[in-house]
Amino acid sequence: MIDSVERAVTMPDFRTPLTFEPIFMERVWGGRQLETLYGKELPAEKQIGESWEIVDRPEAQSIARDGPLAGRSLHDLWVNFRREVFGQIRDVPRFPLLIKLLDCQEKLSLQVHPPEHVADSLGGEPKTEAWFVAHAAPEAELYLSLRKPITRQTFEAALTSGRAEEFIQRVHVKTGDVFLIPSGRMHAIGAGNVIVEVQENSDTTYRVFDWNRVDGAGRARELHVAQALRCIDFDDCSPAPIVVNNESLISHDLFAIDRWQIHSPRELAPPGTFVISYCLSGKLECGGSLFRAGEFFLLPANASHRVIKNIGSTSELLRITVPE
Repeated sequence: MIDSVERAVTMPDFRTPLTFEPIFMERVWGGRQLETLYGKELPAEKQIGESWEIVDRPEAQSIARDGPLAGRSLHDLWVNFRREVFGQIRDVPRFPLLIKLLDCQEKLSLQVHPPEHVADSLGGEPKTEAWFVAHAAPEAELYLSLRKPITRQTFEAALTSGRAEEFIQRVHVKTGDVFLIPSGRMHAIGAGNVIVEVQENSDTTYRVFDWNRVDGAGRARELHVAQALRCIDFDDCSPAPIVVNNESLISHDLFAIDRWQIHSPRELAPPGTFVISYCLSGKLECGGSLFRAGEFFLLPANASHRVIKNIGSTSELLRITVPE
């Protein structure tokens, strides 16, 4: 009885949405669009390519920003208050997703993430991810897998001769497009894209080709060709954007992503379940907190205020969940 009383006294308040401090990552291909589009306070005079919004990794931790949980890390919540914040969820050492905003003002290198059956032998982690194109310049493109099936030997020869680009599928994109990037699929984001990325909790990337670019001193960027060649699915060809006929964008074993237009009050998730939301446009209110375009929040499983409301004109959000 004493333990339960002490726990009741020290138990934080999980009734309202949680927000976290973003972690900004400088990248050679980044820019300032997260500031221009969403008003984020970026470090001065730095090209920010990634904003890690929800992360629980040894090298990076989301820290709660406001309210009675301010200063607590996502890992602290995962370890000590899993039921209250996350409800019934599979038991893994860390929160299973990593969610980012990407500002790609230059073309990224062609890369691949390891499938599960290869990752351990390479000392890495498997990663499947999804991209929602939040903003696309008129000529924005993605580079996704191969144009047609080829052998590893053929592609390796193309890498050696600097001709790998000839074999890669280019996809013109527009705002609102969504793609699933399974592990083993070669990919790169072209210039002019701002992307919401939802992925497995992994930071393993093998760069296979950097478009024959060199820096001012004539040096090429470091690549990981040997590892990448072991990961690439050489039968993976010509993927297209996911065709969306309803609110569900992606339903996968690892995560589900929905896109909602909010015209009137709506319950964000059933009691006992958590959800991560991203405001795409307009203004939203949940549990007494306001959210603008570019802002994420996590609604705990034990939250008592579970209704999302539109403020002003019609607003949109992404709704990110983890299947039980």
